Amino acid sequence: MTTSDIVAQGLRGKKGDVKSLLFEGALLLSLFISLLFLIILLVDVVGKGIGVLLDRGGSFLSSGLSSFAERAGVGQGIFGSLVMLIFVVLLAFPIGVASAIYLEEYAKDTKFNRFIDVNIRNLAGVPSIVFGLLGVAIFVLVLAPLTGGASYIAGGLTLAVLVLPIIIITSAEALRAVPDSIREAGFGVGATRWEVVRSHVLPVAAPGIFTGTVLSISRALGETAPLLLVGAVTGFVATGDASLGEQLQGPFATLPTTIFAWASEPDSDFRALTQAAIIVLLGVILTANAIAIFLRNRYERKW
Repeated sequence: MTTSDIVAQGLRGKKGDVKSLLFEGALLLSLFISLLFLIILLVDVVGKGIGVLLDRGGSFLSSGLSSFAERAGVGQGIFGSLVMLIFVVLLAFPIGVASAIYLEEYAKDTKFNRFIDVNIRNLAGVPSIVFGLLGVAIFVLVLAPLTGGASYIAGGLTLAVLVLPIIIITSAEALRAVPDSIREAGFGVGATRWEVVRSHVLPVAAPGIFTGTVLSISRALGETAPLLLVGAVTGFVATGDASLGEQLQGPFATLPTTIFAWASEPDSDFRALTQAAIIVLLGVILTANAIAIFLRNRYERKW
């Protein structure tokens, strides 16, 4: 190698280092801009909403919807969001995981099964308002004798269907990431396919499955458009002495729909309530995520 070749190689290396530094700097700048907007948003929300939480205290968390700002609270919205969360966990989680197990562990690689897999992935990208229209057509109109029409049940079923594709996809990816050697070891000692899936594959895939469920829960708790279509009320929700079953088949409200209703009010007092409700919603989502992460970590330690 001549001297000129050595010099040229050094120059090319320096150009590569410069490009690498520029690319790294662009990535850091993008991260900084994203965090900056997030911090500005949080500071604005907390700055305007924390006063309401400090002044109203527990009454804000327990009071229901009202046309008077000084009486309005997020109690009914919290209850509604928790009901939606229960529907997602009890319906979408087991069905989603079971579907993923079938597609990854039992289904053969046929054109029909590939067609199903592609469509499930497409459903995960469908706008949520489309699921709201589906909820109106099926759960509010067709199944009205069972759901009570525009009710908690209809809203919960709509959100369960909305997040079901996400749970299936994330669970399938978690199962796919399990090394084949683990399955082969189970089959090698005479275990059946179900025993291999139950005792070897699922424990390894559990962290990824729980992570996908956490993401699904977070999306469900923040949805507004499909619930408004299904019939979430933006005014007072009367409960009276109704039983739990009657309440589930009656009018409903959630934290996101409450925030939407207050943000649409011309009264400036409701704007502060909107900021306070956003803080409560963030707290509920963070709490749900923390519980799910705790369960995931506990399951990991068990295995």
